[in-house]
Amino acid sequence: MTTRILIADDQADIRSGFRLILDSQPDMTVVGEAADGESAVTLARELRPDLVLTDIRMPRLDGLEVTRLLSPQTRVVVVTTFDLDEYVHTALRAGACGFLLKRSGPALLIEGVRAAMAGDTLISPQITVRLLSRLSGPEVKAPSTAAQVLTGRELEIVRLVARGRTNAEIGAELFISAGTAKTHVANVQAKLGARNRVGIAAWAWEHGVVGPE
Repeated sequence: MTTRILIADDQADIRSGFRLILDSQPDMTVVGEAADGESAVTLARELRPDLVLTDIRMPRLDGLEVTRLLSPQTRVVVVTTFDLDEYVHTALRAGACGFLLKRSGPALLIEGVRAAMAGDTLISPQITVRLLSRLSGPEVKAPSTAAQVLTGRELEIVRLVARGRTNAEIGAELFISAGTAKTHVANVQAKLGARNRVGIAAWAWEHGVVGPE
């Protein structure tokens, strides 16, 4: 299966660079480009790509609003220069399947697309470390009632998802199959009302379920 991708960025050179990187992969193809958020939403609804890569700061509609409008029907990965906490939090809550920094390079971009298509998520390591350190501490919220319905195994799953583990890595760490890990993640997502596994991670960090390793 070839992953069909729409690129939304107001800089033509960025779009061109991303296209070269993604089209060089045998399992990816860029089906469209948009220079502003409104065009991105329109093209996404017309072309029905498997995934949209969007910057945050764009004319007409920003990438956060693009994410909110397209998710969860379309997978959206935010790729931006700006890693402000406000942007990260808003993107995750809007349903983003990943949050990558442009400076992270081509390999992480490709990995982020593949992770999103596999049902996993990828957040730039610099952001993950910062979020873990800032959201885990005395200011976190008390565990919500949703936590009370999670089993011990599911809480283990939540902690590993919050640390960025893939289903395969969770399986290896807990001595279960990747398929079983995926089932656990789906059950947790349903119980927490999370839109995706990034939402599970955000919930875990905010409620003190996970702390820095």
